[in-house]
Amino acid sequence: MTLSPLLELDEVRIRHDGAARPTPDGVSLTIRPGEVVLVLGPSGCGKSTLALALDGLIPHAVPADLDGTVTVAGLDSREHPVGVLSEHVAMVFQDPDAQVVTGTLLDEVAFGPENQLVPAAEVLARAERALKLVGLWDRRAENPDRLSGGGRQRLAIACALAMASPVLVLDEPTANLDPAGIDEVYAVLRELASERDHAIVLVEHNLDAAVDVVDRVVVLDGAGRLVIDGPAREVLRDRAGDLLALGVWLPVSTLAALRLREAGVVLDPLPLTPAELAAALDARDELPAPLSDAAPVRSTALDPRPVIGAPPTTTGSVPVIRADGTADAPPTAITVRALSVRRGGKRGAEVVHDVDLDVASGDFLAIVGTNGAGKTSLLQAISGVIPAPRGTIDVLGLDPQRADARERSRRIGFVFQNPEHQFVASSAAEELELGLRLQGVPEEARGAEVARMLDRFGLAELAGQHPFLLSGGQKRRLSVGTALIAGAPVLALDEPTFGQDRERAAELLDMLRTLNEQGTTVLVVTHDLQLVADYASHVAVMQGGRILGTGPTAEVLAGPLVEQAGLRHPPLARATRGLERHPRWRSVTRMSQLPVSGGRR
Repeated sequence: MTLSPLLELDEVRIRHDGAARPTPDGVSLTIRPGEVVLVLGPSGCGKSTLALALDGLIPHAVPADLDGTVTVAGLDSREHPVGVLSEHVAMVFQDPDAQVVTGTLLDEVAFGPENQLVPAAEVLARAERALKLVGLWDRRAENPDRLSGGGRQRLAIACALAMASPVLVLDEPTANLDPAGIDEVYAVLRELASERDHAIVLVEHNLDAAVDVVDRVVVLDGAGRLVIDGPAREVLRDRAGDLLALGVWLPVSTLAALRLREAGVVLDPLPLTPAELAAALDARDELPAPLSDAAPVRSTALDPRPVIGAPPTTTGSVPVIRADGTADAPPTAITVRALSVRRGGKRGAEVVHDVDLDVASGDFLAIVGTNGAGKTSLLQAISGVIPAPRGTIDVLGLDPQRADARERSRRIGFVFQNPEHQFVASSAAEELELGLRLQGVPEEARGAEVARMLDRFGLAELAGQHPFLLSGGQKRRLSVGTALIAGAPVLALDEPTFGQDRERAAELLDMLRTLNEQGTTVLVVTHDLQLVADYASHVAVMQGGRILGTGPTAEVLAGPLVEQAGLRHPPLARATRGLERHPRWRSVTRMSQLPVSGGRR
């Protein structure tokens, strides 16, 4: 028996106000109960736009032209308001702050079904179940503002679950979550998928988490056209080359296997998970020796092809060489002493407690920890974005807490976790120009620099577009551009690869690596420990508002701090740590350690 479709799209084309072309462009799709559909595509292809059309926000709430037909449970989305369509489709936005409207977690989750006039007893039952599923029931009386970014994302998912809609659409649901939070979210999605009366549509870059849940993959190309639609494992394995050419993400284990294939180590079928990669490696009688854990090789975290030529000769802190040939420790760029940070005003909770931290000039420091560990608050205090009630901070001789905006931006470029929190201009070009204007750069010189930065980040054709109308990935690139354009010697970035496709993420990380090699000190808050393994020179591990420890990346990832902080090792390390037949591979954590030539077939 063929079940009736929950969603039907017929030649759907959507063009945002001011956009030169439609994205998506001509997409036809049918989704039935029981399906978990993953939508892939490069940044800017229209994935999030497509998601907004599935519950009627386009065309009813978002300014955009819709051609073609979107049918939701038999209802034409043009002819029915969002409130009616929401009974059939629940949405989790890319930005969880965009859907928080009440003062407590319980009220927030109850808000949707209350507005559908669901009986009070059922509203409370749905809210309790949803909050328990995402691990927030014990915090139900708190204000959502008290939650970390990942906590707010879980709250948004709980709100969608409480709607009890047959279709759940999630746009980057794990982008702000720690590994434990990601596991919680996908445990919920597995439970929903097993019930077979729901359909789940997922826009997601973290394929390492999603691959065991999704059963169908739909791929858009850069122009927003549907180019691949098929069973998940077949698409990810058999069309891996096509996906790479499109610049979309693949699981880390698959990228590792493709890199090994170039070295002559053929793993067939291609592994999609760390467990599959481990089994495939242990099934081989011999493996070539892994490369030494030297400096990270650019692009290898996201590009499976071997890098030709030697890796960089320096990475991280650069020592000062005296005339007699001996070396001093590198100068300190950032010094933090006894720092405490409070959120929510004078009566708010203290989220960073008595932190001491030294960052050497030229370090690429990753700050990691679970949601609520205090990572973002520490980064924002160092950057002078939020006030620190107690302690001292010194950034290249500047106190960021006391400096004015112009002086601070000369020393520190900051990128928010949510790009929209830093946009103040009415176009992408004006947003970039603002930083140069604040620095007193003459008008005649600003235009050329803005054009160069727009081109560098693939935003040239969007120069006149309002920043809020860009895609999530485009917003992230613009926010990074605003931090880079002033040439600050310290860069602080909160989740810099959020919303980026694989190609753009590689470009951004390579850019940061190049700047770091040239002397820029880089601080990154991230939940992506594979990014940490492949790019960071040092790691600071946080838990409960305190720093558990800091050190060189290889030492931290090999030690006990990762588990102590409640984190999971990066996918490549999870695949190699338990190898039985190849013990010398157990220390492999970076893609750059995988052999690039001379392997056996």
